Parts: sequence; structure tokens; C-alpha cells
Amino acid sequence: MPDYKAPLRDVRFLIDEVFDFAGGYQALGATDASPDMVSAILEEGAKFCEQVLAPLNRSGDEEGCHFDNGVVTTPKGFKEAYAQYVEGGWNGVSADPEYGGQGLPPSLGLLVSEMIGASNCSWGMYPGLTRGAMAAIHAHGTAEQKNAYLPRMTAGTWTGTMCLTEPHCGTDLGIIKTRAVPNADGSYAISGTKIFISAGEHDMSENIIHLVLAKLPDAPAGTKGISLFIVPKFTLDAAGEAGARNAVSCGSIEHKMGIKASATCVMNFDGATGYLIGEANKGLACMFTMMNHARLGTGMQGLCLGETSYQGAVKYARDRLQMRALTGPKAPDKPADPIIVHPDVRRMLLTMKAFNEGNRALAYFTAQLLDVEHLAESAEEREQAANLLAFLTPICKAFMTETGLEATNLGMQVFGGHGFIREWGMEQLVRDCRIAPIYEGTNGIQALDLLGRKVLGSQGKLLMGFTKLVHKLCQEHAEHPQLKAQVAQLAALNKQWGELTQKVGMAAMKNPDEVGAAAVDYLMFSGYITLGYFWLRMALVAQQKLEAGNGEADFYQAKLATADFYFARLLPRAAAHKAAVEAGGESLMRLSAEQFAL
Repeated sequence: MPDYKAPLRDVRFLIDEVFDFAGGYQALGATDASPDMVSAILEEGAKFCEQVLAPLNRSGDEEGCHFDNGVVTTPKGFKEAYAQYVEGGWNGVSADPEYGGQGLPPSLGLLVSEMIGASNCSWGMYPGLTRGAMAAIHAHGTAEQKNAYLPRMTAGTWTGTMCLTEPHCGTDLGIIKTRAVPNADGSYAISGTKIFISAGEHDMSENIIHLVLAKLPDAPAGTKGISLFIVPKFTLDAAGEAGARNAVSCGSIEHKMGIKASATCVMNFDGATGYLIGEANKGLACMFTMMNHARLGTGMQGLCLGETSYQGAVKYARDRLQMRALTGPKAPDKPADPIIVHPDVRRMLLTMKAFNEGNRALAYFTAQLLDVEHLAESAEEREQAANLLAFLTPICKAFMTETGLEATNLGMQVFGGHGFIREWGMEQLVRDCRIAPIYEGTNGIQALDLLGRKVLGSQGKLLMGFTKLVHKLCQEHAEHPQLKAQVAQLAALNKQWGELTQKVGMAAMKNPDEVGAAAVDYLMFSGYITLGYFWLRMALVAQQKLEAGNGEADFYQAKLATADFYFARLLPRAAAHKAAVEAGGESLMRLSAEQFAL
């Protein structure tokens, strides 16, 4: 298994030199997030992930979770690692101090989440889902519900889930069958079956708080009839502690391609006691609080697994001897040259590096938006941040997972046949990453969300919120001595972005299928431009630092070389996606359903 090392130098480059997290914290009044505090969190988080979580990654995959008559046991070491996590207060880094959290900005929680996901993706699913449930309770729960659940969830002694999917429906939640019947005491009896529930049952926490979508007896049809309920594994006694076992049980766990150490459960609710959160039939808003949190977290998984794969691939490429360089021996004292000298191996490594570092910049930018949305005093600032987040969330989820999967595939490819062998650990990263484009809304659904709801649904307002940022950056640096060509390339694509959107919008007015036909290619086109924006920002800073002679020339030169590669070899992919969008949907819809079987 690759030895994971937290990429702290690149993290600091982004938070200190590109995005100025410290200045952002000061502007938002987050004075506790001092540079010393941030540094301590990064250093201690890195130690925990490198020394505790990473060593459990392969063994957790090999052992998997155990199921015995409704009882789920996590792999050896997982429970003990979680106890250390709770003892260290990691779950409450960015949680509300009113409920025991440290009250630090949301972005710091995301920095820790990256290291956790990269060191042990399966383990990270347990606290990861808890934070989404916490966000929903915090945003929509009553004061009584918040006081009852959030302190222990913040501490991490109780965990949480999202129970949405049912055997007959995934994305189409309007047709769920789970029912909630009112009880005389104001609670509800929840009955139904939910599937694919991550961390639905396990042995790591004292209680599990399920957030369950269900329909009331008189609910309207479709999504307008969805309500959300808190259903604890153990109901609370008079003192607010975990009391009697609720009528919720795990029927089985799934046998999966990857993330095998994460318990993916079938959950049966047999008249379980539940409590309405938010308004009746208004569960959709509560659900999206959870889903948006989960979608950003899923996007991060693409970055996390791509980073770990890259670290393993670079080390292997430096050591593995195969053939001689085409330009002559580079290691004449050895029987062959290390494969890192070969152009095709460099193509793979640079593709991984460019996607990882570009995706990290995108993730940290969204993290800053989360800070503003939660902490800014100005309603206008909060709204602007929320709009940018709404636009970028489907790009984060889909583009980061597609490119993360490409990165893990390339990492395995660098190893050649050894990559296909389990003992090296590279194939596990591919298997773990494969779920990311599927769950929390497939990437096809993310594409429809981006194009249909966010772009066309806002008459282009959300798109323009981001394209204006790109335009401003390009305008300011149009004559940059070293980066003029990249600026012009990005500016041209940014202009095409608006033009392409208008074409799709016009076509959709005549035939709504055009939105579905264009959506995935439109999202990928958008993703490549988005990363282009962040690579230009990083290149501008790196060039400035080099000229200032601030030291670490190798780091900044590598950043510029990777930016050059992205603009020369990856950003041109946007043209193919643009051509596919412009081709329209006719070729997709021509075959009848019966002709697919021929």
C-alpha cells in the first residue's frame, strides 16, 4: 500500500499564498483561527492520518465489515482509531461552540477531511456522514432537537446517517414508500426499508442517529410530500442518554467492489419511533442540506484517492527500472533507467498531478465560500457565496470524481502488471474511487443539476457569477510577460462557455431532451475551464514568488511546469466536450429501445 504523506506544502501554498485563508478569517471575525492554530491542526491532523488511519487502510479492505444477525463489526483497529479521533476532538473542529464544538471556520474541517479521506477512505465515511446529519439538524431542527442530539454528535460519541434510497428508487425520491404515522405523543411510527445506507450500523459509537425520508399518510404525491425524521438507534431516556433499542435494525450489509471497510447497510424500520425535523412535507429542503454537504465530501474523495495513488506512482516510477530513455541512458550505472524518464510515464504522472492540485484548489475555494456563507455579517456576501457554491457543487462532485477515477486508474497503470496485484495497494484505490461517480447523485444527475437547474434554471445568473471571476482575472493579466498565452486560452474558452450555454438553451426550448443530451459533456467542459481558472491563479502566484526570490525555487518551478502541462495537454479536452454538446441529441435518441437489443 502506498505510504500516505499529507501534502502539507501544497496545502500551505493554497491557504497562505493563493487564497489567503488568514486574511479571510480575519475579515469574517474568526480570530480563533490564528496561523498558529491552523498550523497545529494541520500538523496534528497529518500525524493522526499518517500514523493511525493509513496503516489500517489495506487491512480494512482485506477484512471488510462483519455481519452477524443484525450486528455489524468494523475491521480490526477501526474502533480504536475512532476512539482516538473522538478523544482528539476532531469531529468538532468546525462545529457550533453552543453544542461543544470548537467553532472554527468550516474550511478547517475540510482540510482535515482531505487528509482523512486520503489516508483511509472507508474509515472516513463514518464521521463524514455524521457531519452531514449534524448540518441538517443544526439548520432545520428545533432547539430541543439540537440540544438533544448535537452535543454528542459534535463530540463524536454518537454518529449519524442519511437514509434516503429505497430498493425501488434512488434519485427519484418522490416515489419513496417509507411511511410515517403520527403517534399520540407527537412522535411518528416509521416503517419501511432503506438501502445503501453508509455507516447505518457499526460498533464505533454509542448511538446512531438516522435521518430518514418518509411520507405522512396525507402527503401530496411526489417530492412535495417528502418529510424528514430523526430516528435514533436507541431512543433517549429522561436524562437524554441512549435508552431503549428502537425498532430499527440492519437486515444485511452489501458486498461491494470497494470501500469494503465502510458498512453499507440495508436498514429496516418496523414502526420505529421518529421525530419530524423541519416542517411536514418540506423534507426536500432538509434533504438538500445533507446532500450538498455529502456531494462536496464525495468530490473530495476523488481528490483524496487521486493524491494517494499519485504518491505511490511517483515513488514506484523513480525506483522501477525498465528499458533505456529514447535519448540515451540516464542511469548508465544501472541495467536500465527508472521508468520516470519515459515520456508516457510522465504523461500519466503529470495528468495525476495536474488534476490533484487543480482539484485541491477548487475544493479550497469552495471551502472559503462555506466560510463566507456561514460567517459573513453581510446578507449580500452570504448570498453571493451561496450562489457560487450552488453553481460549483455539481462540478465539484462530478468533475472531481471523474478526474479522481482517471488519476487512480493512471496510478495503477504506472505500476504495470504489479498495479493489478493486490499487495501493492494501487488497485484498491481504483476500487474505492469507483463508487464516487455513482453515489450521492450519479454524475449524470449532477450534470442535469448543473445545466438544467443551476444554469438554465437561473437564466444564466449562477454561471455568470463564476464567469465574471474568470473574465476579471484574464483581463487583469492579459499582457502578463510569461503567462500571456495561457490567459488568452482561458479567456477564449470563458467566452465560448456563455455562447455554448445560449445554444443549449435555445435548443432546449424546442426539445427538452437536448438538456439531457448535452448535460454530461457540458459539465466536463465547465470543469476543465474551472480548473483552468485555478491553475492560472496558482501559476500567477508561483511566477511572482520566483521573481521575488523567496526561496523554494523547485516548488514554484514545478507548479509552473504543471500549469503549462494542464494548459497544453488537458485543457484542450474542453474542445471535444464542446463539439459533443453542439452535436445535439439526435444521434442519442435515434435508436428505439428495441433496437438496443439487436
